[in-house]
Amino acid sequence: MTETPNPNIVDADTLTGEMRPIRRVVIALGSNLGERFTALQGAIGVLADTPEVWITGVSPVYESTPVDCPPGAQDFLNAVVLADTTLSAHRLLDRAQAIEDAFDRERGEVKNAPRTLDVDLIAVGDRRSDSDALRLPHPRAHERPFVLKPWHDLEPDAELLDHGPVAVLLEKVGTEGLKLREDLVLETE
Repeated sequence: MTETPNPNIVDADTLTGEMRPIRRVVIALGSNLGERFTALQGAIGVLADTPEVWITGVSPVYESTPVDCPPGAQDFLNAVVLADTTLSAHRLLDRAQAIEDAFDRERGEVKNAPRTLDVDLIAVGDRRSDSDALRLPHPRAHERPFVLKPWHDLEPDAELLDHGPVAVLLEKVGTEGLKLREDLVLETE
C-alpha cells in the first residue's frame, strides 16, 4: 500500500524543483454497462498506479437506480475514492478520461447514456473551475445520493466546497434508490 503523504507538506518535483501543493481529491466512480464491478476495481487499480496520486480511502459499493438516464438504463454500481495528489486539476481530469477510455467508455450524443465507466472529479482541494472542460466542484454532486452517501461513509465531517457539509446535503436528498452492496468490496492493492 502506498504511504499517504502529509497534506500540509508541499511536494517538490524531483526534475524541475517546482513546488506543488498536495490536494485532497474526491473522485466518484460509476458503471452500468458490462462488468460493472470489474470496471470500478480496474479504475481504482489505475488510479493507485498513477504517479503523484495516493489513494487514502475507498468507499463501500452502492447500487443505484439511474438518474436522468434514457429509458431502460440498467442500475449503476457506484463508489467514491479519496486521494491526495500533486497533479493539477486538468491533469487529473486527463487521467480520469484516459481511465474511462481504457474501459471502452463511449461518449455519444445521448446525455447520460449508459456507460462502462464514469470517473468524475467531485472536488480537487479548494479549486474552482467553470470551464466547458472542467467544472469544480462537480456541479451536480450536491444533489446526487450515489456520490454523497459513499463520500459520507468515508468522511462523515466532509464539506463540499460552496455547498456545505456532506451530511446535511445527504439529509436533504435522502438515500432513496441506493442499496449497499456488502457482497462487493473494492481493494486498493
